[in-house]
Amino acid sequence: MTPANPAYDTVADTADVTALLERGRALSAPVLRAAVDRLAPPMDTVAAYHFGWIDAEGRPSDGDGGKAVRPALALLSAEAAGAPAEAGIPGAVAVELVHNFSLLHDDLMDGDEQRRHRDTVWKVHGPAQAILVGDALFALAYDLLLELGTVEAGRAARRLTTATRKLIDGQAQDISYEHRERVTVEECLEMEGNKTGALLACAVSIGAVLGGADDRTADTLEAYGYHLGLAFQAVDDLLGIWGDPESTGKQTWSDLRQRKKSLPVVAALAAGGEASERLGELLAADAKSNDFDSFSEEEFAARAALIEEAGGREWTAQEARRQHGHAIEALHAVDMPHRVREQLTELADFVVVRKR
Repeated sequence: MTPANPAYDTVADTADVTALLERGRALSAPVLRAAVDRLAPPMDTVAAYHFGWIDAEGRPSDGDGGKAVRPALALLSAEAAGAPAEAGIPGAVAVELVHNFSLLHDDLMDGDEQRRHRDTVWKVHGPAQAILVGDALFALAYDLLLELGTVEAGRAARRLTTATRKLIDGQAQDISYEHRERVTVEECLEMEGNKTGALLACAVSIGAVLGGADDRTADTLEAYGYHLGLAFQAVDDLLGIWGDPESTGKQTWSDLRQRKKSLPVVAALAAGGEASERLGELLAADAKSNDFDSFSEEEFAARAALIEEAGGREWTAQEARRQHGHAIEALHAVDMPHRVREQLTELADFVVVRKR
């Protein structure tokens, strides 16, 4: 299988970005673990499995807990407002809890059996536990913020509430689009802005709010995060079709298997031409097929080839570049330390060039 083309040609400073991600993980992990420890059994154990801290048998594990992009952004957000990074820790953990609430539920709704190279929670512990633990993480996020008892914490909780509502709207749109023959590019971008952009936007403003930033500063940082989220999702959409399973931890052609109307698919269908028309015919037939679950690798590969021939792959890569540019442009409107601006730029570059 051909690996996804990088969506952006600039090479991020990998060592610097790795250090930022590690800092986000190191500062947020103790607070995250303490929050999960507050859950009633067996939800504490199920959550620990989801985060990669234990294996399916309950033994300590160093499983992949994700890239920690959102915690890194929350800490940088605090520094952008002139506060110490530590001021953003409650926000970093709250956003991470909401993000993982969504992953637990999404995996179940999408029928995904693998995440981060191992079985998903619903596959190991059952659908009921996946739902309950997701709900519990959602509630913990707000507990962590409101326990601070400050005006800034209340403002941060309000932003997280707005982002969570949009995230849920985006998931509902995503599911509904799977059952439609046609979705417009505008609808797809709106859905992805809700599902991915809203929470990244919150991550990169919540630390600033906790650090005392005014609404104008927080709103501008949100604009950076929103466009970064759209770039992030465009790359995810490329990986969802052409990504290497060894890197993504998911099946080959995973988004095609789930009939997702992702950006490459929607752009290809909107392009017109012979490949676009043939793709539309195949996808319409797929929606009515009783044998879809038994399709061969070759059948999914043929659909991926038509998407690429119709221009869906290249259009999505260009969209990632466009959204990356909008994100960087938003940073210019915020007065912040030069080094923090550089680090936010490097993180944006990393998100768009990442291979997994």
